[in-house]
Amino acid sequence: MKRSRPSDASPMPHDTQPAPNGTIASSAQAKFNSMPHDPDVALIDALRRGDRDAFAAIVARHQGPVFGYLRARLLQATDAEDLTQEVFLRCYTARERFEPGASLRPWLLGIARNLLRERARQVKRRKEVAWTELCLELDELIETDGQGEDDSMSHLPNCMESLGDSARQAIEMRYCSQLRLAEIGNKLHRSEGAAKLLMFRARQALKSCLDRKVRHPPADND
Repeated sequence: MKRSRPSDASPMPHDTQPAPNGTIASSAQAKFNSMPHDPDVALIDALRRGDRDAFAAIVARHQGPVFGYLRARLLQATDAEDLTQEVFLRCYTARERFEPGASLRPWLLGIARNLLRERARQVKRRKEVAWTELCLELDELIETDGQGEDDSMSHLPNCMESLGDSARQAIEMRYCSQLRLAEIGNKLHRSEGAAKLLMFRARQALKSCLDRKVRHPPADND
């Protein structure tokens, strides 16, 4: 992961920045290994007091899931790496505002989600942003507690393949080409109302497919 430091934010300690392969300082690793069953409570408390080793341990514990969450919603791995670092930068700079007793993983994923929304508003590369926008819309439909290890969006490519031709074309025209419903209807030889219904059913089909993939994953992890 890149180790560049954004110039417009309070810097993280150099030795506690997100690092490649989840490596952390040996002192932080020792403290992490000695934590109780749920170390997040103790780690957050120590982080609020400015303990750098606690921050390094938080990065080691949560960097993989945060990167996986972002990678499933971005076309480029390098973009996911950059945003993962930004997530932990914001975590560090906002450490004093974290509510005691709150769960850390959902908070980190909430930061990641906000970063995705900011990026979708700013980036001009429509094809790349379209995938993120579709993922964010489906995130709103899918109920999740943010704690699961199996992120539903990792199954989205397979679920897209399971759609019928018309539904898949409608999704691609809406999110990749940014066509309006009337334009989608014209290309598919349907009325605007029929195109709207097709889009609704396509999103619901994707939601149902993602739900099934997470709740009942196949043995071959397809």
